[in-house]
Amino acid sequence: MTSHEIDYTIYGDDLQAVEVELDPQETVIAEAGAMNWMEQDIAFEAKMGDGSTPNQGFFGGLLNVGKRVLTGESLFMTHFTNVGVSKRRVAFSSPYPGKIMPVDLKRRGGTLLCQKDAFLCAAKGTSVSIAFNKRFGAGFFGGEGFILQKLQGDGLAFLHAGGTVVERHLNNETLRVDTGCIVGFTPGIDYNIEASGGLKSMFFGGEGLFLATLRGTGTVYLQTLPFSRLADRVIRHAPALQGRSKGEGSVLGSLGRMVDGDNF
Repeated sequence: MTSHEIDYTIYGDDLQAVEVELDPQETVIAEAGAMNWMEQDIAFEAKMGDGSTPNQGFFGGLLNVGKRVLTGESLFMTHFTNVGVSKRRVAFSSPYPGKIMPVDLKRRGGTLLCQKDAFLCAAKGTSVSIAFNKRFGAGFFGGEGFILQKLQGDGLAFLHAGGTVVERHLNNETLRVDTGCIVGFTPGIDYNIEASGGLKSMFFGGEGLFLATLRGTGTVYLQTLPFSRLADRVIRHAPALQGRSKGEGSVLGSLGRMVDGDNF
């Protein structure tokens, strides 16, 4: 397996974009809708699959892309290719605030397991498939951890995460994490779900009933603000759902919303 060798530049701090530089005939694959801008001579095409195994046949390709439905992603991936004679660039960004994380798969043993919505883009030659967590607890109580994306290759892949990304290296150690805070981990890490504590802590501690337990030797990537946590807080304070705006309960506030057309 040989991936295309690509260069990149990451722009921004908390609302980042990654600009990938492609030599002539180089290709980067990305999730549908992730592209921000691209220079001339960049041709793009939606294809069923990542293009890592071109000789697998129609039915083999259909089976592989069908697995992507289980992760909630599109059947298609977009392939961006430099068809010119000079270096050209194409940029991608994540759909919510956070960080873009470049991962050299060759330095990570050729494989990385990540949450099903973490993949952003990668050099062509990278295999993007799924992996089932066989643990009973992870399947029923692990939330996003039951179906994981598996990235395999020897090139660069880019993940996106909410908030700030923290990279932890475990050496035959154990780390307990909120299930939504895991971005990805290397195959040397064993993933399971365990109760968060006693009954009082489980129901009134605010940390949920279960925590993810990561054991072994390898690298773990964590995010400080999972999108599910951000969305929950936004919905909790959404004026459309509560029928009011926080801090705007006065008569003048109501009149202002009528002028703006919010009440119609």
